[in-house]
Amino acid sequence: MKAAQITGFGAPDVLQVNDVDRPAPGAGEVLISVEASSVNGLDTIVRAGGMRIVTGHRFPIGVGLDFAGVVAATGADVPHHQVGDRVWGTVHPLKRHTLGGAAEYVVVPADRIGPAPADLSPVEAASLVVAGTTALIALRDTLHLASGERLLVRGAAGGVGTAAVQLAHARGGHATALSRGRHAGALRELGADEVFDYGATTPEQLGPFDVILDTVGSELNSYRRRLTREGRMATIALSASSMAAIAASSVHGGRRIRTLSANPDTALLRDLADYVTSGGLRPVIDSVYPLADIASAHQAFARGGAVGKQVIAVSGE
Repeated sequence: MKAAQITGFGAPDVLQVNDVDRPAPGAGEVLISVEASSVNGLDTIVRAGGMRIVTGHRFPIGVGLDFAGVVAATGADVPHHQVGDRVWGTVHPLKRHTLGGAAEYVVVPADRIGPAPADLSPVEAASLVVAGTTALIALRDTLHLASGERLLVRGAAGGVGTAAVQLAHARGGHATALSRGRHAGALRELGADEVFDYGATTPEQLGPFDVILDTVGSELNSYRRRLTREGRMATIALSASSMAAIAASSVHGGRRIRTLSANPDTALLRDLADYVTSGGLRPVIDSVYPLADIASAHQAFARGGAVGKQVIAVSGE
């Protein structure tokens, strides 16, 4: 089988598509015939060497946090999944993998997959797995966005941002999107009530907000001041400066900045599928690349400026 792998830490050209042995599922595991995967921020951090403490320095390292595909085989003690089931899911984000979702087959624990929405193609489904579950965890479980509350989404045109705008609209929130000005039309179509050009808008010109979801990681303290007295803020962009802002906010009382990561299980994936089925969430895809050209997908992610996700079509879709 073919699998994209990291052959050394560095730029996208360290990615290679190699011939490897097809894995077999053990007890409690499923073998997935992968049809599509997507590029996520964690994939690029691992590739660049930012997760050495987890991955170690032994190569190759698998790439691709998420996937959509078909159950090809099951190990023992897997009662809820059958061969032929169409599913989506993730590998574990904090474990070393020689194979990730960007491969023709991948083995994962059965509790890391869920039924993929029937109306989505594999490419569409893969675009939503990490972006959608991260946005859902952020708004529902971390920030507890309630109907009628005012939300600011920073980096609203990215994968998590476009999902968050849609989920906020579906949950009855008033969504303000901060992005490049040229993306205003697309974000309004997704449900944004207001859109501001981040290059022409300072934090002081915005607010107040009950909830802020940050995907950028800069100026966190400035945006934190835009919160109402009972406001809540979370960031998914971890860096030295963002960690310092998170720590400072915990010392100075209310309006703390929280962080989160997506580590979805079957229940969360089912919840996400419900939003797709009800029309509250749809895929937003910037571009699709074949597995052989995964380096170009990573390069596009690094350039930024797109609306939605870069997706890898593993099965040639």
